[in-house]
Amino acid sequence: MEKLSKAVNDIAYTQKSNLRNLSPLHRSLLPLLSIASSLYKLALSLRHSLYHHHFFQIHRLPVPVISVGNLTWGGNGKTPMVEFIALCFARSGISPLLLSRGYGGGDEVNMLRRRLLGTSTKFGVGANRAAVASHLIQKHGYIDIRKGSWYEKQKLDCKVQSSLDSEKIGVVVLDDAMQHWSLWRDLDIVMVNGLTLWGNHQLLPLGPLREPLTALRRANVVVIHHADLVSEHTIQDIESMVRGIKKSVPIFLTKMDPTYLFEVGIINAKIPLTALHEATVLCISAIGSAESFVKRIQKMGALYVDRIDFSDHHMFHTKDINMIRARLGELEGKFGSKPIVVITEKDYDRDPEILQQLYPFKVFVLCSTLKVLPYRGSTEDSFKKFLQDQLKLEFPAEN
Repeated sequence: MEKLSKAVNDIAYTQKSNLRNLSPLHRSLLPLLSIASSLYKLALSLRHSLYHHHFFQIHRLPVPVISVGNLTWGGNGKTPMVEFIALCFARSGISPLLLSRGYGGGDEVNMLRRRLLGTSTKFGVGANRAAVASHLIQKHGYIDIRKGSWYEKQKLDCKVQSSLDSEKIGVVVLDDAMQHWSLWRDLDIVMVNGLTLWGNHQLLPLGPLREPLTALRRANVVVIHHADLVSEHTIQDIESMVRGIKKSVPIFLTKMDPTYLFEVGIINAKIPLTALHEATVLCISAIGSAESFVKRIQKMGALYVDRIDFSDHHMFHTKDINMIRARLGELEGKFGSKPIVVITEKDYDRDPEILQQLYPFKVFVLCSTLKVLPYRGSTEDSFKKFLQDQLKLEFPAEN
């Protein structure tokens, strides 16, 4: 299954002109994937039509709803953006409710729960997010943060921790929800992976697209993620493509900013990033954008960086551990010292225990936070102001 998943991913990110260079296995999959993609397109069109003509109900919640989504599978920065937004509201005294479908064993939800521990953030997990939200709003109550009286002492400020004045839900944030049409949203944020973009521009499973690129017309804002790992020319090309579909849409840039490491099994001890300087590192990941993870490790001054990539949300098993051990043994023999394994937070939270089986090799977890990059006058502050304006909030101006 892992081999098949990799083959499908390879095809999705191979341009049409290069298909003849694919292996026989890859080429043998093309007819089946093309048929499946056509059926997917038909089903997508039918589903959209049913919502458009009100055969399927779109539920409205009594609080503002922010959707964070994307047009392709994995690695677009959706979950870090959800965390960023949740912190903005929680630190402003507004309790956010994060809704997730809990896909892939719930690794993303587990990571968010750990990182947002101690805030007023609440979590709802389930395929029927409208029902989950309604249940939690009934349980905790809600507050209409769009009423002027709420803003007399509150600001949407992600930098300064303020007192949490209310446990009632004030805003809902949908993780991975661009195609989740059963809930009305006040703001649609679309994340774009600057490294891989839209692959071969084909719909699933022949390509990585969940919807045609014209779906960008629904976006209230487009965020180009991993913008620090691509050239300025690439950013300009992406901007041009986006504006060719929706001319006036605001565009922001983000990156993942590595902050510290911790060792598997010793979660509370922060290790500085300098621990990787001049080290032999083996990157292990089962995420949507392994390339961005590896590139960041390479920028940390390691002596040598090797990698083993698994498919997104892959659950590690004993055979995987044995394969990793074999690679570590090869690296130790080549460089004369024990290599360090580095994994992502999502991989850690999927199964915090199994990678301890790599002892006596050290396994570090890289912790990072999402940062909004300056671009054409846009900053982190202007992004927060954009959220505020789009939700028609009336926070007072800062002094």
